[in-house]
Amino acid sequence: MDAVTEKDHLAPALTEPKARIGLIIPSVNRMTEPQFNHYAPEALGIHVARGRVAGEPSRTVEQLTDEIAHAAGTLADAHPDLIVFHCTHTSMKEGADGEARIINLIRKTTGVDALSTSSLVNDAMRALGLRKLVVLSPYRTNADIIAYLSAAGFTVVNDVALKCASAAEFEKITPQCWAELAKENDRPEADGIFLSCTNTTQIEAVDAIEQELGKPVVNSNQAVLWGCLKRLKGKLGDSFSIPPHLGQLMHDLEA
Repeated sequence: MDAVTEKDHLAPALTEPKARIGLIIPSVNRMTEPQFNHYAPEALGIHVARGRVAGEPSRTVEQLTDEIAHAAGTLADAHPDLIVFHCTHTSMKEGADGEARIINLIRKTTGVDALSTSSLVNDAMRALGLRKLVVLSPYRTNADIIAYLSAAGFTVVNDVALKCASAAEFEKITPQCWAELAKENDRPEADGIFLSCTNTTQIEAVDAIEQELGKPVVNSNQAVLWGCLKRLKGKLGDSFSIPPHLGQLMHDLEA
């Protein structure tokens, strides 16, 4: 086979990433990767490291130090521009102090700029001007989420925790179910909805909820993708595009 014929049989080349992010996700999480790869611009490389950083028995940030540092170190080998500790509950459960310890640990371990789901959810809500929230999650309880949000200056006017027993149960809740829950549990005084969790179909319901309720929606995966794109927009250059069907938050990237 000559060189020209051999070249003709090669598959099309993959798009070379212009920017890369690394995500530290709970080892049981099966939703983050397909969702980020579906919604992110093609030129944004998505790299994932798994760690046993969520679930039962619950462990403190101090107890998770080695797990987080190891995952961060493996991601650093791929030379990402940002590393995100991507677990809503774990990054919120010890408040701003716990969140800061996680971010500082990753930065110290890798030398790479670091963020957390909680910090980006906080940023997203402020970008949308939200103050009073309805919180929906698959968790057994939303107590830690509400405590974090309250300390950050938000007011939770209603919340629903579906008390799912496992990560596999999180995944089974359909986007239609999340949309119905938002409609049923909205309150007139709420100015936004927070869909809390990285391992759900919630992101697929964002647009439908906003159209139904006329209020902004923030979801953990949506907020992290938004926050990363906001920081890497310049590096992506002409390859940057705003992900469709992810609600009002993404319009902030037009500025």
